[in-house]
Amino acid sequence: MNIKVIGVGKLKQKYFKAGIAEYKKRLDKLAKVQIVEVADEKAPESLSAAEMAQVKEKEGSRILGKIKDKEYVIALAIEGKQRSSEAFAKEIADLGTYGHPDVTFVIGGSLGLSPEVMQRANDTLSFGKLTMPHQLMRLVLMEQIYRAFMINIGSPYHK
Repeated sequence: MNIKVIGVGKLKQKYFKAGIAEYKKRLDKLAKVQIVEVADEKAPESLSAAEMAQVKEKEGSRILGKIKDKEYVIALAIEGKQRSSEAFAKEIADLGTYGHPDVTFVIGGSLGLSPEVMQRANDTLSFGKLTMPHQLMRLVLMEQIYRAFMINIGSPYHK
């Protein structure tokens, strides 16, 4: 299985980089994992609705440029579908089994994802109503992907 994680912005904190690198190293034994960063759009604190839409559109265009037609895309969004770890693991296994070996997760910037990215997404995923920094979300996502693979192979890691 091929897993791609596309995130807006660069990781700055060493502890996030280290955590993500650790889960990527663990996952590399189970799947081909690629982390792709796209530039975030610089924006002042207070933006009009039109300016927010423009920022999301520019970031969205960069994201869409990194997605191939054959990829099954899961967009992370607060309003996305929530799942248990077991249900997420089953979904990952089913995607690989039923013709979707290329799965791409997309994490937007501070303003979220553009409507175009949401339209391209085959599915959505939410880790709850809490707002998290996108750097932390990348780490949480990598851990949950690793957990899904561990559940699927019957490893005691999940317990």
